[in-house]
Amino acid sequence: MSSMQSALQRQLRDVHSEEDGRRLELERAGVKGLRYPICVLDRANGQQHTVAEIDMSVSLPHRRRGAHMSRFVELLNRHRREIDIRRFRALCAELRRDHAASAAHVTVKFPYFVEKRAPVSGAEGLVDYSCTYGASVTADAAELWVSAEVPVTSLCPCSKAISRHGAHNQRSIVRVKVWFSRFFWLEDLIALVEESASCDLYALLKRPDEKWVTERAYERPRFVEDLVREVGTRLRRDRNFPRWEVEAESLESIHAHSAYARLSYPGPARGGSAGES
Repeated sequence: MSSMQSALQRQLRDVHSEEDGRRLELERAGVKGLRYPICVLDRANGQQHTVAEIDMSVSLPHRRRGAHMSRFVELLNRHRREIDIRRFRALCAELRRDHAASAAHVTVKFPYFVEKRAPVSGAEGLVDYSCTYGASVTADAAELWVSAEVPVTSLCPCSKAISRHGAHNQRSIVRVKVWFSRFFWLEDLIALVEESASCDLYALLKRPDEKWVTERAYERPRFVEDLVREVGTRLRRDRNFPRWEVEAESLESIHAHSAYARLSYPGPARGGSAGES
């Protein structure tokens, strides 16, 4: 910033910093739904460029009228090439310092692509997963979480048991959210969910692959309740996840409605907010 710009900025009225007499502290004030290009860690390729939808907010004391909205975008611009779970706590802490706030919150939602090989032919294709990084930081606590939305195949155990030929199956959506203490790869969380299902999904299948996924799903029937319990059982074995939530929605092929189940593990109490909004 030039000396002329600095002088002009000092002359302009700073309305956001003015006193507010209503004596109501805001839990969050900031920006929401900001679309921005970012770079995230990718186990196979090192980095992956994607476009994120970002929410950033800070607590606002009762005496201050508004938050400095430009500072949110300035911070994001400084860090957009290094958005990963290893640096997310530091990013959120920097946001809190920039605004002299008691708490800061950041969520970054983005499509993440994983290259998968078909099970028999080995044909390659990209599958996208909706993932979110989240952080909440206060003066004495930090909370970090990651969520992923994973599409899978589920085959009905009841339909298989009562039918002479076949069983109804459908695509199901599993949404898993984990609070963590150590770095882990998104690919591992996605694989954990896919291994819990009747079968996982692929972008490209040849006829031998289609036969394989059909038979695999038939051998591994799952109610929607089974699906969340299978995911929960695997999460419970991992001490890196002291708290987690998992929900599944089966887009039923024989009904006009979905089947749904949810399971969560409370874990130790922590500071900050666990919500995505």
